[in-house]
Amino acid sequence: MSDLVIEGLCATVGGTDILKGVDLHIRSGEVHALMGPNGSGKSTLSHALLGRPGYEVTGGSVTLDGEDILALTTAERASAGLFLAMQRPTEVPGVLLRDVLAASSALDGDDHDDAVLVELERIGLDPAFLDRPINADLSGGEKKRNETVQLAMLRPKFAILDEIDSGLDVDGLRLVSQRIEEATNNDDMGVLAITHFTRLLAELKADKVHIFSAGKVVETAGPELADELEAEGYARWVTETEAPVKESNTGLYDDPFAI
Repeated sequence: MSDLVIEGLCATVGGTDILKGVDLHIRSGEVHALMGPNGSGKSTLSHALLGRPGYEVTGGSVTLDGEDILALTTAERASAGLFLAMQRPTEVPGVLLRDVLAASSALDGDDHDDAVLVELERIGLDPAFLDRPINADLSGGEKKRNETVQLAMLRPKFAILDEIDSGLDVDGLRLVSQRIEEATNNDDMGVLAITHFTRLLAELKADKVHIFSAGKVVETAGPELADELEAEGYARWVTETEAPVKESNTGLYDDPFAI
């Protein structure tokens, strides 16, 4: 059993306060849906958790099984068991998916090779994708399927999914959602799923739903909260004007999270 505990997390981007005291506790096998209006800070939370350059944590703590995650580099956070499926996956020309999976997989040798082919089939990707550069010249939906294959092979303790449903068609959404749901059941992977729509949660069953507004969680309940949001919109929870966070591509080659 693993625990990802976020307490009072505050962060700034470009000198602007975005996260204003985020509290979340996710356990192995749990799915937490994070829903909120554009510009409320949801993606900022995901980037702060993985240590994206330019996202400065100014207060609070994040621990994974008692270890201070904020004291670690991005690579160390990944090794500790965190995975981020980005809203806009980065293209990496010249680096093949096959090589990335071989270097990072939780399996070795023939077990790895067999598992890769199984995962590609399950998510609806042709094996030819193994010999293509990471996310280069792929559609939005193909990128999200690609991210799901990587997640399945890495087998992290916790997966942070930033709008993994964005860009997927109906079939792709079903396959991706089912594969992630299976990982929560079979591998005890915990999930923080950032999404705008309940369609993701039709297959990926949420244990808790959090409404995120103005840089913090303002309400938490069971999966019925997502249905209320779908019916009512955000007016009930939004108490102040929220300007969208503007992210820059400055320092593209120094920033593995650049989008």
